[in-house]
Amino acid sequence: MTIYYSEDHEWINVESGVGTVGITDYAQNALGDIVFVEVPEVGDDFTKGDEVAVVESVKAASEIYSPVAGEITAVNEDLEDNAALVNSSPDGDGWFFKIKISDESELEDLMDAAGYKAFIAGLE
Repeated sequence: MTIYYSEDHEWINVESGVGTVGITDYAQNALGDIVFVEVPEVGDDFTKGDEVAVVESVKAASEIYSPVAGEITAVNEDLEDNAALVNSSPDGDGWFFKIKISDESELEDLMDAAGYKAFIAGLE
């Protein structure tokens, strides 16, 4: 199990060729209180960088991008009734979708935890 991070503040936890995707604590903190999440449909195909989901907060709406290409295998249906899970558990229960990764070499363009920590430090 390996976690990678994108410059768009998504994380992807990869296990056996399937990635679970959510937004980072940094991103949810910047957005504020999340009030609505729109997730993709199971079976949808996306390429790396495609807009996959939308999150709305009291401050703004923001797109969630796919960090890799692949097919959606599951979505977090709990977010429909409880979007605040993204705030309370951004790297746990607040995940958005699972994606069967088409090309694992795309993970090489993402950051590890130390790289992401240095990246966000440069933003502050």
